[in-house]
Amino acid sequence: MLKAGLIAGGATLVLGLVGGFVFPLACIPCVAALGGLAAGYLAGQFDGPSASGDAARIGAQSGAIAGVGPLLAHLISGIANAVIVGPGAATELARAFGLDTGDVNNPVAYYGGAIGGACCLGIGELVLMTALGALAGLLWFQIAGPKATPPAAM
Repeated sequence: MLKAGLIAGGATLVLGLVGGFVFPLACIPCVAALGGLAAGYLAGQFDGPSASGDAARIGAQSGAIAGVGPLLAHLISGIANAVIVGPGAATELARAFGLDTGDVNNPVAYYGGAIGGACCLGIGELVLMTALGALAGLLWFQIAGPKATPPAAM
């Protein structure tokens, strides 16, 4: 379980950082979804649970461990993008689209919103990866898990 979570978490962290600097709202959730499925399936493969409930449990735990990767990717790329763009450029961009900017020129509000938004998205992806890890653990059990032996003929 731990091995599967760390493998999937490392992969999602690297892919999330690469995609997070391009377009974090689309790239990182997709990477998280695939990473959660991979973590759950790998956990079933590595641990080989004997019951479907155990497969779902280790898949969910592995997905939760792997979910730290996208959380960190969102935080790192969100802070970096906020620093690169800055409050002034964000205000100009919002005005170009005809949006009311409110108090965006306040750096505390700007950076607080950027970091808070990244945290919320990262926690959402952690929950998504946990759920998909459990689903993938169940799928592993149905596809490749131990098969019930038919009763012997008398």
